[in-house]
Amino acid sequence: MIRTRFAPSPTGYLHVGGARTALFNWLYARKHKGTFVLRIEDTDAARNTEAARQAIFDGMSWLGLDWDEGPDRSGDLRSPSSSSYYQSQRKPIYDAYFEKLLAADRLYKDGDAYRFRFDRKPITMHDLVCGEVTIDYRDESNTPDMVIKRSDGSYVFHFVNVVDDLEMEMTHVIRGEDHLMNTPKHLQLFEALGAQPPQYAHIPLILNPDGSKMSKRDVGAAVGDYPRQGFLSAAVVNFIALLGWSSKSDDEIFTLIELVDRFSLEAINRAPARFDFEKCKWVNQQHIAKISKETFADLAKPFVEAEKLPITENYAAVISAVKEKVRLLTEVPAAIDFLLTDNAQQDEEAVAKAKANPNSALLPTLADQLANGTEWSAEIAKEAIGEVAAANGAKAGQLMFPVRVALSGRAHGPDLGDIFAILGKERTIERLRSF
Repeated sequence: MIRTRFAPSPTGYLHVGGARTALFNWLYARKHKGTFVLRIEDTDAARNTEAARQAIFDGMSWLGLDWDEGPDRSGDLRSPSSSSYYQSQRKPIYDAYFEKLLAADRLYKDGDAYRFRFDRKPITMHDLVCGEVTIDYRDESNTPDMVIKRSDGSYVFHFVNVVDDLEMEMTHVIRGEDHLMNTPKHLQLFEALGAQPPQYAHIPLILNPDGSKMSKRDVGAAVGDYPRQGFLSAAVVNFIALLGWSSKSDDEIFTLIELVDRFSLEAINRAPARFDFEKCKWVNQQHIAKISKETFADLAKPFVEAEKLPITENYAAVISAVKEKVRLLTEVPAAIDFLLTDNAQQDEEAVAKAKANPNSALLPTLADQLANGTEWSAEIAKEAIGEVAAANGAKAGQLMFPVRVALSGRAHGPDLGDIFAILGKERTIERLRSF
């Protein structure tokens, strides 16, 4: 049975790099019908916070990365099902393994701390992504014996990490390439404990577009920002999966289920991944295009309400008109405000350009023709544009730009037919005349 894990430290928000590590472990477990474990490495009491712990739970839940074993979703440390997955609650287990190493003469005291005595031989690891890596422990100057218990009695990451992976029977450890040089140390610990190590796969780092290492302060680094910025969770998962993994096809847009079906460790790239926030927005746009109009309207509603825009009776039609136009849900209010209210802010540059267009002089004539008509539809309004333009020696396309700006106050937006249909006859004529 395949068993993978995600073991974050609750010292800050969930980083996109951590989210990708969680995703790859989750995908591998789901692909092989295995078990995905969430473990909280909270031994750094000075830096751990409850808010950071909750950010991990919230971020993973929003991304849809459910865990089979791990802390209670509430984060309650007192829960029996939770306590065994917090390192801070596992000291008796670490003490027992410490005694095993002590009895095997693999530890010695160095001041008030204890060091693990490395076996002085080459250690070769067979990484599932990076290939074969060897560290020669015969050179003590480059590989000094490792402290595993500090003078204050606390254990170091390397020791508790190995004990937890052993106790929780991890079969595969998928983690960032920055841990690659730690793995030979961990292999020595597994060997000293007489245990079979898991298989390791170290995934490439995520870099900024300029090639610098992505830090916590960089754009797109915090998973918690994505919902507020108007991203769909499915799109963010899709984008994160593409950071270092390839489907080996031209396809780039996937649902979570499709990612499970296609994912493999063999398809993880060796080279560092470049984070492209504009690409993330594009992926989000593709996912918005795939969801239903009803779902889009529901998801966009909180963003519309936050901007104090009225939710009118024709809200569904208004939202549908911009579904193919926006990349983020945060863009929806500015894309539809002119359809919901008559005092929306206008694009001054577009207005100036339209007023300088000689065809703007035809707008009152168009308004009169529409007012004289007994019926109303988007098709009738479009036909009127063509008729007025032709009667005055212009083409329909030349009149459409001034019409669009007169009705919307901007140069781009929904289809002109949708604008006619939503505004209706009276508001359309009023805006053409007032412009």
